[in-house]
Amino acid sequence: MESVLWYRHALLNRLQSLLLLLVMAAFLALLGGLLWGGAGLIWLTLIGAVLVLFNPMNSPQLIMRMYRAVPLRPGESPALYGLLQQLAQRAGLKHVPELYYLPSPMVNAFAVGQRDTSAIAVSDGLLRTLNSREGAGVLAHEISHIRSNDMWVMGLADLFSRMTAFLSLFGQILLLLNLPLIMLASVSINWWAILILILAPNLSALAQLGLSRTREYDADLNAVRLTGDAEGLASALVKIEQRQGGWLERILMPQRGTPEPSLLRTHPSTEERVRRLRALQHSFDLDGARRQPLTQLSAEVPLAKPVRRSPRRWHISGLWH
Repeated sequence: MESVLWYRHALLNRLQSLLLLLVMAAFLALLGGLLWGGAGLIWLTLIGAVLVLFNPMNSPQLIMRMYRAVPLRPGESPALYGLLQQLAQRAGLKHVPELYYLPSPMVNAFAVGQRDTSAIAVSDGLLRTLNSREGAGVLAHEISHIRSNDMWVMGLADLFSRMTAFLSLFGQILLLLNLPLIMLASVSINWWAILILILAPNLSALAQLGLSRTREYDADLNAVRLTGDAEGLASALVKIEQRQGGWLERILMPQRGTPEPSLLRTHPSTEERVRRLRALQHSFDLDGARRQPLTQLSAEVPLAKPVRRSPRRWHISGLWH
């Protein structure tokens, strides 16, 4: 991958992320100013800083317990651990992310935490479906999220979005309570302010979704830098897309679901991600990833031996079994 071209793509993704975060912060500041003036901006800044610094959801272990994930020991999957260590070293992480097993038939993986304290969960369906080459692409994608602190960025965006929605609701309630007084006193209403009050949460949510898609593209790009194998991640994305839903649903309703508009997706469409990844394989030099090749990668070798724990499903009783 030509370095100049890669840095151009990376810079564009980061500028888009910064712009979207600024848009969300602007909506929040605008609502605070409409409701309380300059003092509102100061209080919003203080409250936001406290929530970001003391957010209990920053603990990877707490989040994994919420998902019923359990630690995956190195002895249960030594090849998977070896692959994770190689990728973490290439990404320049000081600490290898903890690995968790998610007893679910869904083909899924996700990362939580920040660079110093992070964890990656892999589902039972993922371990049984992907080969080692595809699994390396998925793990590299999640490690790229950790390296870029994407979870912190998206947490900040979620905080902006939630506070904007709360302020909008608070402002609308105040408006309704004071509407009789406004009508009796014949006070003129700033309809532009009312429009902002109503639309701000939706516009902030759209910016948050756009930020999520941008971070996914950036993680794909960095994953290819780590593995040097765009086709491995592309193949994994295709398999994950095909395995969504139950087997009966895939047979009876192969075109299931109504396609979501691109603006309302948290992730870009699989087709677009695969197209970009396969274009990378031909357009870039991949000089940063062409170091010592990752070991034990093959389309014939499974990602990991099946873990001796039957995948659990959620039942109407509220229990997993």
